[in-house]
Amino acid sequence: MPQSEVVADRWFVDGLVDLVTFELLEQIARTGSQTAAATAMGVSQQAASARLVRAERLLGHPLVHRAIGGSVLTEHGGMVLEWATPVLDAARRAAVSLDALRHSDAPLTIAASQTVAEFLLPGWLQALRREHPDAVVRLVSGNSDDVVARLRSGTAQLGFIEGPTVPAGFSSSTVGHDELVVVVAPDHEWAALGAVSPALLAATPLLLREPGSGTRATLEEWLRHAGLGASAPAAELGTTSAIRAAAIAGVAPAVLSGRAVREDLAAGRLRQVAVHGAAPRRRLVALWSASQIGAAARALVEIALRPSRRLQHR
Repeated sequence: MPQSEVVADRWFVDGLVDLVTFELLEQIARTGSQTAAATAMGVSQQAASARLVRAERLLGHPLVHRAIGGSVLTEHGGMVLEWATPVLDAARRAAVSLDALRHSDAPLTIAASQTVAEFLLPGWLQALRREHPDAVVRLVSGNSDDVVARLRSGTAQLGFIEGPTVPAGFSSSTVGHDELVVVVAPDHEWAALGAVSPALLAATPLLLREPGSGTRATLEEWLRHAGLGASAPAAELGTTSAIRAAAIAGVAPAVLSGRAVREDLAAGRLRQVAVHGAAPRRRLVALWSASQIGAAARALVEIALRPSRRLQHR
């Protein structure tokens, strides 16, 4: 297939159905009116109608039943909206996080480790924007040591890290926990094993983050408790995505947050390998150095705490 045809058929490149069409279907389901849906989205009724007609033509099914009394989704329209809802939610979370990246002069700068920044903060920031629309934040990401350094230097007012320990000199709240998992490519020899021992894990060169990351610190602390030391890594990589890609390619086993590989496991790109005994776990911790943090920072910590409904201040 020519490259131009491949690009033209991709989703979200104004190909089959795009995010605007998804949101239009969502608004029609919510308001019961194509006109009201267009108004809510800030587009003309004609533009909304043209977009729906184009989507219906491309998909080969009517998506909206139009009548004098209003508009309702057809069976196929309801199916599309059901599939689209997780995509819309993810896009909105991403939009909030992207917006937070560009506010260099924001009154609140948040520093977050990569796992928190990628998998948790988007939802927290979305809730913050919904509940405190005037809050302006900036987001920076790095490993846990980077976050602590920014807090100590005053270039960030609130930080989120993951790891086995909480650095001294900060106020903190544990906002959750994270389990690390061992993953390998489907054709790796470990994929056929029921589980591996901590000793085998320690003796095997692994794909690891750089020193200073919470993931690596948690693994090394877990091995120390078992009286073991980690082998020299097969490779040190600076991002979770790079480690995932190397593991999928079969370079070596990797130890990563379960959150980071959930989709890869579901799609069969990676296989999880159990470890004899309890799996490595780490705390997800909010940190701040000031005796009193601002209202926006306090609100964000409270949002992060909602799943556990508890404060654990130090």
